Amino acid sequence: MRFRSGIAIDLGTVNTLVYVAGRGIVIDEPTAIAISRETGHVLSVGQAADALTGKEPHGVDVVHPLRGGVIADLDATVAMLQTFVRRVRVRRRLAKTIAVVCMPVEATVVEQRSVLAAVASLRPRCVVQLVEEPVAAAAGSGFDLLAGSGAFVVDIGGGTTDIAVLAGGHLVRARSLRLGGDAMDDAVAKAVKNEYGLLIGRNAARNLKMTLGLADGVLTEAEVVGVDAAGRTPRTERVSASVVSAAIEPAVGSIVATVREMLSDIPPNLAEEVVRSKIRLSGGGALLPGLAYRVEAEADIATMVVEDPLRSVIRGAAQLLEMGTGDAG
Repeated sequence: MRFRSGIAIDLGTVNTLVYVAGRGIVIDEPTAIAISRETGHVLSVGQAADALTGKEPHGVDVVHPLRGGVIADLDATVAMLQTFVRRVRVRRRLAKTIAVVCMPVEATVVEQRSVLAAVASLRPRCVVQLVEEPVAAAAGSGFDLLAGSGAFVVDIGGGTTDIAVLAGGHLVRARSLRLGGDAMDDAVAKAVKNEYGLLIGRNAARNLKMTLGLADGVLTEAEVVGVDAAGRTPRTERVSASVVSAAIEPAVGSIVATVREMLSDIPPNLAEEVVRSKIRLSGGGALLPGLAYRVEAEADIATMVVEDPLRSVIRGAAQLLEMGTGDAG
């Protein structure tokens, strides 16, 4: 699996990362775009656009164009990517630029075509190579894809969780769950509303999730600010860790159950290599407090969070891109 120099893109539900060969990661920003309701013009992308989320600025629509790990708004995705690529000033070459783009393992043909259409429309023109996210995550987690050794990777993103057994750069078994950090955030926000009568935003829910996690840490509660559901006035509340852990349990339970299911079907020749190399958690969801311990306890295999898990997929995509440096064309 070899690609020429160019760019690599991790187009995520929550964050988009862009790597340029020879320059490193040049974009790491929220997958968001702010558009003028009156003119349709792009006002901002990335961090500046995401900062307006839930604040209902007059005359502005804030769009998060991916849902469940795939493109839900093609036009907004194209406009966002074009702005990012213009910002990094990818140089034009005689040959078309290679763009390595990561996709969930069970993306449909329609979803793949949406990504191809979005990236192929960029300037300079790109030849798009789709790569399964677990393959990129494995490479970015320290596995040598050329050695052919076994790996077990759980990549937990905002919209999807990809769980895969690999032999080198090849998928042996793989599952893609259409749930991830966003589903957990929604569950936390709903639980806080039901338990405390408090309406909280996405960022507040995410902070509660990442602070309290699975309720097995030293913190038993955390403070959050929201709007009283009845009085419609701002107020502060102390949220119990047990409320948060109960809210995210269905998603965590699904991930753990799928890990166990995958292990029950692992080829014998890969079993020893997987055990010795450990189950590796990547993606933003890998940082959920208590998750690695939970997976290890139920799978009965040592489990670790990879270094800088938020960037493991883009690191791996960059490696696949750079492996082709110097190819003709």
